[in-house]
Amino acid sequence: MSGFWNQAFDLSGRCAVITGGAAGIGLACASLLVERGARVALLDRDPAVAEVAASLGAGHLGIVVDLRQLDQVQSSIDSVFAHFKRLDYLVNSAGVVMLDKAIDVSENAWDITLDINLKASFFVSQACAKYMLAQGSGRIVNLASQAAVIGLDRHVAYCASKAAIVGMTKVLAMEWAPHINVNAISPTIVETALGKKAWAGEVGERAKLQIPAGRFAQPDEIAGLALYLLSDAAQMITGANMVIDGGYSIQ
Repeated sequence: MSGFWNQAFDLSGRCAVITGGAAGIGLACASLLVERGARVALLDRDPAVAEVAASLGAGHLGIVVDLRQLDQVQSSIDSVFAHFKRLDYLVNSAGVVMLDKAIDVSENAWDITLDINLKASFFVSQACAKYMLAQGSGRIVNLASQAAVIGLDRHVAYCASKAAIVGMTKVLAMEWAPHINVNAISPTIVETALGKKAWAGEVGERAKLQIPAGRFAQPDEIAGLALYLLSDAAQMITGANMVIDGGYSIQ
């Protein structure tokens, strides 16, 4: 690997916040960033998040937080900065999906979905951006979904929230340039522990038939794209929505 690439993907001394970092895509991103030298702060509602952070090695943080509570969001980001003395990266990975036909979606299900997927992503970004802008640099990756660009049965609240993430990403990228790059990743079904459970058996096999690549994505594949977007190799990429869906949405 050339000197440019070694330097671009060397995250030594950098610090990252990862929401939903205790499991799934968030944990895959955290593990890869740590492997490349970064220190990470995992924000998650799972009480085990501190243990998960400790399992990544010394010097990492795990903070239990309800991302629907903006006072907890702000205090968590303040605590991360106070601990690391800098804040370079944010990966907004926390998310929820509550499935129902549009005619039957409840106000509570709608509010929970939009609060966690969209509102929390914005206000975590805002809290982090205040520190990033002050230090003159930063990178943000928002986890959207292929549901941001296509319609899916029983996913009306989820599709709405993820489409809004893409729109939000464009505005933040525009307003916070040139100091902060903001991009989105839109995966297809990802084989996390929850993904494997939700898409097991016949329903999963039918879904794979709709994907030209013939399979679901792996958490490490999403983490790899996140690493690229956070790295110095992607300095000229901002406001993009990077679809990683095996060709699903091009049909």
